[in-house]
Amino acid sequence: MIYNYNVEDAQGNTVSMEDYKGKVLLIVNTATGCGFTPQYEGLQKLYDQYNKEGFEILDFPCNQFFEQAPGSNDEIVSFCQLNYGTTFKTFAKIDVNGENASDLYKFLKKEAPSAKEDELSEGLYEKLAKLGFKTSGDDIKWNFTKFLVDRQGNVISRFAPTYAPEKLENSIKELL
Repeated sequence: MIYNYNVEDAQGNTVSMEDYKGKVLLIVNTATGCGFTPQYEGLQKLYDQYNKEGFEILDFPCNQFFEQAPGSNDEIVSFCQLNYGTTFKTFAKIDVNGENASDLYKFLKKEAPSAKEDELSEGLYEKLAKLGFKTSGDDIKWNFTKFLVDRQGNVISRFAPTYAPEKLENSIKELL
């Protein structure tokens, strides 16, 4: 169950996922220097629209994908707030793949081992492969992979990085 995990926020405090019990969650691994970074704008719009109904976005910066999240936790939070007006929770930078992957992300990948793809996904993965970036199995393939979690803590879906946040609105509304 997702509520069994603790994570670290951007200020270094331990946060229990149990704090989000009863909420619909969108958990996203992000980066400030990625081609998908403008998705912060769409994420914030969803947050503004549905937060009062019990929707939360949990932002986990990750520097594993061509080092596109190089800043400190404070620098990342400041960047997102200044450039995209984000008000949802940003956590400490984590690894989502490999030996040092966070326990939360190990759980998320186990529960949703593959992402819902869209017409842009294949092109992204082909470009990454040409650049020598390869993933396998249930690995997170790139920044801005999204996990949707229901109010009971069940992982409902995993969405490819190319899924614009706006495309998730109906799925979020169904869970609210």
